[in-house]
Amino acid sequence: MDGFICVGGAQAIAAMAYGVGVIPAADVIVGPGNRWVTAAKKLVSGRVGIDMLAGPSECLVLADNTANPATIAADLLAQAEHDTDARPILVTTVPELVDLVNAELAKQLETLPTAQVARVAVDRAGFAMVAATMAEAIALVDKIAPEHLEVMTEHSKAISQQLLNYGGLFVGHQSAEVMGDYGAGPNHVLPTGGTGRYTGGLSVFTFLAIRTFMELDASNSDLKMLVNDAVTVARVEGLEGHARAAEIRLNVSSGGSGEGQGSAKRQKT
Repeated sequence: MDGFICVGGAQAIAAMAYGVGVIPAADVIVGPGNRWVTAAKKLVSGRVGIDMLAGPSECLVLADNTANPATIAADLLAQAEHDTDARPILVTTVPELVDLVNAELAKQLETLPTAQVARVAVDRAGFAMVAATMAEAIALVDKIAPEHLEVMTEHSKAISQQLLNYGGLFVGHQSAEVMGDYGAGPNHVLPTGGTGRYTGGLSVFTFLAIRTFMELDASNSDLKMLVNDAVTVARVEGLEGHARAAEIRLNVSSGGSGEGQGSAKRQKT
């Protein structure tokens, strides 16, 4: 079924998971939402596939002395205005940059229409970390594994190639997160809460199921070796039925009925 459903929130998750009226139950439900949507997705996960449990949105800026404090502040506020739980983060090798960015945050908040929300996010969840070296800064960033990661440094491309854990990477001083979210892409549904350490964002792979298969026949030269391996492991685990299910393949392939096997004969009428 293709179509648009005029419903949102946890109600939409329930409708798609269980089906209601003309809406059939779905196999996969994806996309971020508020805490109620996230809770609903957690409840139906297993009945349907989900992409992730999205937490508060995050933006981490990795900066050195080549970064512009006003630009950093603007990008952090763009993140902070999402909601009061958003996490604007600065990691830098330059202690003075923290004070400069804080001053810019205060200045820009004075004229930001969404300042009532952004200010709470900055105060509640925003923070800065100062590293002694760029290597230490990279290690900190990888530990946080932010949803959005902006690299505003000298040799930003080379540094970006050393980073491992993030949802979306924005390389260089001109690569603002907002351009990825609302312009160039590639994705706006990204892992949060440190889950970028082991998973990526929504993609076509979210909708693909991995299938595995095996095909053996009596002519396969590896059949006996595989049977012997399976029999050995099965008996070590105390699973005699498994061992016999493997052994019977050799008997069948050699034309025998196998020791202890039953036999069936077709009676003529």
